[in-house]
Amino acid sequence: MTRLSLCGWVVAAALALAVPLSSAQAQIKIGVVNVPKLLEEAPQAKMAMQALQDEFAPRQREIIAAQNDLKAKEERLKRDGAVMAENERRAAEKELRDSQRELARKQNEYVEDLNLRRNEEINKLQRSLLLEVQAYARSANYSLVVGDGVLYADESIDITAQVLNALQARAKSSGSTPTPAKPAPKQ
Repeated sequence: MTRLSLCGWVVAAALALAVPLSSAQAQIKIGVVNVPKLLEEAPQAKMAMQALQDEFAPRQREIIAAQNDLKAKEERLKRDGAVMAENERRAAEKELRDSQRELARKQNEYVEDLNLRRNEEINKLQRSLLLEVQAYARSANYSLVVGDGVLYADESIDITAQVLNALQARAKSSGSTPTPAKPAPKQ
């Protein structure tokens, strides 16, 4: 069974349960959450991304400096290569190649480390958002809240804005400064 058809069965079953069996039975509340919107707009997401940016800024500056240094070496070799002694020119070319390799290595490590940390932060954020949605659903007496795989939901059951408000309130109550991210390993 595909994920989409499974979600369809879950929603269909929930809707079937929504029909009261007796007048004494309480109505079932169903809500929908737009998870990508929460991931994009939650203050916790913005703080996590800013913390990542702050964490990786020194390495980014280091790469930019290495790029500038490499560019200067290339220009010097182009400008002075014809008048250099053969062994001096070969040494400059070797130094340029070595610098290019080192820069490429640093850039690859930077991208890998950044992607790894970003994925860690996104996973942590997703767990936090799930807990917040669950807490909101319990406090507002929802019987079912669905997220991914929803093809259509009437705005009357979309609780994304309410969950986002709860996330914003939690961010304000816990302080607006992000928790410092652990530094990425530097090699």
